[in-house]
Amino acid sequence: MIIFGTKGYLYQLAILTLVCGGCGNPAAHTLRKRVTKFTLFFVPLFPFSTKYATQCTFCGTEQKVTKEQAEQLQAQAAGAPGAQAYGQQPQQPYRHPGV
Repeated sequence: MIIFGTKGYLYQLAILTLVCGGCGNPAAHTLRKRVTKFTLFFVPLFPFSTKYATQCTFCGTEQKVTKEQAEQLQAQAAGAPGAQAYGQQPQQPYRHPGV
């Protein structure tokens, strides 16, 4: 008797502030990676499916993204030089009004 199946893993890669395509609000979005692995006797052996998506924390809309887009969003979240989150204006440093 051979027991085999699949097991899913969900990884949260980053949290970004983006303009939601569903509700139009600038809100926090979680960037997630879903990996499905083949199991043999309940031991996960190798991944056979990997999918990426962002989910709006305001309305819950989920949007699928490609691996390349996910890597770019993750680099923006990490603060890569010259990178900014989609839909955001570059912020100026705070200056005290009296200076």
